[in-house]
Amino acid sequence: MNAPNGSVHSFDVSTGVDGPGTRFVVFLAGCPLRCQYCHSPDTWYRRNGRPASVDDVMAEVERYHRFIDVAGGGLTVSGGEPLQQPGFTRALLTRAHDEGLHTALDTSGFLGDRADDALLAATDLVLLDVKSWSPELYRRVTATGRVGPTLRFARRLAERGTPMWIRFVLVPGLTDGEENVAGVADFVAGLSTVERVEVLPFHRSALRSTRRWGFPSRSRTRRRRRRSR
Repeated sequence: MNAPNGSVHSFDVSTGVDGPGTRFVVFLAGCPLRCQYCHSPDTWYRRNGRPASVDDVMAEVERYHRFIDVAGGGLTVSGGEPLQQPGFTRALLTRAHDEGLHTALDTSGFLGDRADDALLAATDLVLLDVKSWSPELYRRVTATGRVGPTLRFARRLAERGTPMWIRFVLVPGLTDGEENVAGVADFVAGLSTVERVEVLPFHRSALRSTRRWGFPSRSRTRRRRRRSR
């Protein structure tokens, strides 16, 4: 069966940020969350990507393959939210893994149920973004999301023995409450395969950018919820 094409937003090469060593990072287009502090809201919509096959992506990777090998890196699939395109993500990770590359999946975990066993078998590391512990606060941060799927996905990864790097963005006045931070810390402490925890800074320029891309205001969100009752 031919692997499905994906909607690819862009490529990048980074060191020590998107997994161990020097990484070739594939940013997929499309994400169901609308995080207030998102630094790349241009990846929210699949229409902002371009069609690409696994062969197309691996041809780009090949240009850096020797450098990545020497630097002890690999390939990271990021976004957007890569699990919005689970078939393409699975095929890409599997191909890279079969070619001897260390593979990483950068995800919010919100669509973790879409990651089947074959996808996770081809994933050496998951970079998991835990946006909040409080369900109410998670909805405020993302406008649409629920924290339950992320927590369920994290537990599943731990049970499988999949290594994780946990990421948490500390936003003054939003996610930095003592109870919220303690909840995240306690949950992460109970996951046996966490190798690293990154507390990431908040950039106000990201908030201005998300407004331009259509993050709903709190008043708009409240009106939408009232209509849905």
